[in-house]
Amino acid sequence: MTKKPLELYIHIPFCVKKCAYCDFLSGPSTLEVREAYINCLIEEICHCKHAGVGDSDNKWAPCDPENYEVVSAFFGGGTPSILKPDQIRRIMTALKEVFCWNSDAEVTIEANPGTVDEEKLRNYLDCGINRISFGLQSADNEELRKLGRIHTWEEFLDSFHQARIAGFTNINVDLMSALPGQTVDSWRKTLEKVLELKPEHISAYSLIIEEGTPFYEKYEDHPELLPPEEEERQMYHDTKRILHEHGYERYEISNYARAGYACRHNLGYWDRREYKGFGLGSASLLENRRYTNTCELKQYLQGRIRGTEEELSEQDIREETFFLGLRKMEGIDPGPYGAHYEKLLEKLQMQQLLEEKNGRISLTEYGIDISNYVLAQFLED
Repeated sequence: MTKKPLELYIHIPFCVKKCAYCDFLSGPSTLEVREAYINCLIEEICHCKHAGVGDSDNKWAPCDPENYEVVSAFFGGGTPSILKPDQIRRIMTALKEVFCWNSDAEVTIEANPGTVDEEKLRNYLDCGINRISFGLQSADNEELRKLGRIHTWEEFLDSFHQARIAGFTNINVDLMSALPGQTVDSWRKTLEKVLELKPEHISAYSLIIEEGTPFYEKYEDHPELLPPEEEERQMYHDTKRILHEHGYERYEISNYARAGYACRHNLGYWDRREYKGFGLGSASLLENRRYTNTCELKQYLQGRIRGTEEELSEQDIREETFFLGLRKMEGIDPGPYGAHYEKLLEKLQMQQLLEEKNGRISLTEYGIDISNYVLAQFLED
């Protein structure tokens, strides 16, 4: 029997300090809580060996490992690199014991600068993690301070160089523009400093002020404290130009990579590949059903992982195919849904927001610039 490709996501909800802009399911914790969480996480992973057997919790997000081959895995957070080397190794051991793995699987761990050392980095590589993603955000220490980051540019440099020495040949750097106090010039300097390091991949996002964060309270009524819109647009266009000049291909709206280093895990999400999430608040997409684990840490630590479950309708699948797939620069083959969206596709092409080449639909340069508007057109309700 041919096994279906599967992606794994492992959520580590712990960090040293929650950043002022962050609305992720994460926060500080004690060593005891982290250890208890890892034990529950491993137990959740091992339940997959009993798919369809036993009590209802064992059937939660049913994923029979016999049917799948893991092609990618991603440790996200939070700050996964806050864990001890042995804790990461135990998680990887459980995943390898339960699932069949493709020999070329891409396995990523997110890391905060200053939270890794030689022992951790070598342990990651030894247990099968072959890609590391550093959350830098800015090369300007004052901008980092305003973000509430716990590290400096110098600490990032040290962590990056340690990863290279350990043997990592696939490194991503996360960057963020339109920050408080940031200028067009300081953003360019951040790009230039990072490019000197020649990472394989760069993710470049604009700051979004999320409700419920300290940044929302501070900046929602004082937008003048953030870069003006025309400067934000200039940063956006500078990102495309400067990264292209240095050999980075833009393969998704916010992601750039050197040839052969596009993040396969993220491409899987945009292609609607099936994925299984483990850990607090993690999501799974299995046979067009979406499952989400509980977001309550106390419940999770008690083994009550059940959250929400939803069977996706034909409309949901259709919307996601376009809303997610059009984020890729190569676009999508509209397939059976092209007829449903025929008039909309014609309108967006007339507006020069979409283009068709060799049977694939993709965003134009103008469409990329206002992608949120274009993608929202495919939401039917």
